[in-house]
Amino acid sequence: MMSIREFRRRLAMAMTWAAAALAALIAAMPQDASAQIAALPTENPAMSAASSARTPADCALIRDNDARLACYDRLNGRAPDAPPPSAAAQVRLQPVPAALPVAAAASSPRVDDPCTRLPEASGSARDYLGSTLSERWELSCRDQMPRFLPRPHRPVYLLPVSWTSRSNRTPAPSSSESPDNGVVQALDLDKNEAKFQISLKSKIWALDDHGTLSVWGAYTQNSRWQIYNGRESRPFRETNYEPELIVTHGTDVELPFGWKASMVGLSLNHQSNGRAVPLSRSWNRVIGELSLERGETTVSLRPWWRILNTGSDDNPGIQDYVGRGEMLVTQKLGRHVLALTARHSLKGGDRSRGSAQLEWAFPIGGGLHGYLQLFSGYGESLIDYNFRESRIGLGVSVVEWR
Repeated sequence: MMSIREFRRRLAMAMTWAAAALAALIAAMPQDASAQIAALPTENPAMSAASSARTPADCALIRDNDARLACYDRLNGRAPDAPPPSAAAQVRLQPVPAALPVAAAASSPRVDDPCTRLPEASGSARDYLGSTLSERWELSCRDQMPRFLPRPHRPVYLLPVSWTSRSNRTPAPSSSESPDNGVVQALDLDKNEAKFQISLKSKIWALDDHGTLSVWGAYTQNSRWQIYNGRESRPFRETNYEPELIVTHGTDVELPFGWKASMVGLSLNHQSNGRAVPLSRSWNRVIGELSLERGETTVSLRPWWRILNTGSDDNPGIQDYVGRGEMLVTQKLGRHVLALTARHSLKGGDRSRGSAQLEWAFPIGGGLHGYLQLFSGYGESLIDYNFRESRIGLGVSVVEWR
């Protein structure tokens, strides 16, 4: 039989073990759980009185404000409000994002990096069409788009009405000065016809991701369609094809009076009408470009040098008619776009020739614009390179000079 002294000794030992085990368990719990256990409320006499009250008079005798309110709520059948979560619980309830792989984190855009495209800006219509010279030609690192992506180049339009003051009917002015390319039969043409143009470009190569030097391929095609001429079976009178290879370099040079030299370029340009002798017309050029900007105004200066054909020349002296260079001025007024293209032979006397073309794009709805085109001078098309006329066209456009 165990003695009383032995029983007390074993009881004290068991209590010591239990206390040690409880301390180890609390220490192993998360910090917020142990804090919650430490913060467990002890029994409150005021709350006990509130739970045992029978009448509102009993509640009025309770001094503690929270307990008195709880007493009234209980007598009126209102459930007590849930206590606000502790700070530790609030932190615990916040979603924790999954850890990103190291490679993904390294490629994430940084706001402090000026050469990083912001994710919310990429892929927008503004980026694709281009609103500024830098966006159109991707002159800065923030304007870079994927290579080989087709982009607008020149205006894309349809003119159901394109009326000329003079129809090139007779052989003499329409004939080339080359004896093998002279037109010997008069053409029965209408003064009114339809005209349309498509034009695309795509970046082929870039020196780096900062837009300092890029190579582009571009293609422009415009056609003149005698759609109202039923006498001649409504033929396509003239279509000009113009592929080119363009090298651009962003300069960003500040100039006086608020102007900025934004871009220089050099292109190898071929233009032809794809027709057989005697109506064949074609020429090759090297075209330089200097583009200036100030606010919503852009000025592009484009001198060119003709590369002479090794064989027969189907349009000799074309530089004295179409010109040896052009100046393009664009002005944006809200959603209206005005453009003036002026060409000149850069010669005097009877060789002083050229042309001027004014374009006005005005909003209609959505991405569609009305389009007005006025032309006067030589070279409205290759077949008419040495024929002077004035022309007015009206229609719609989906891409304008920008």
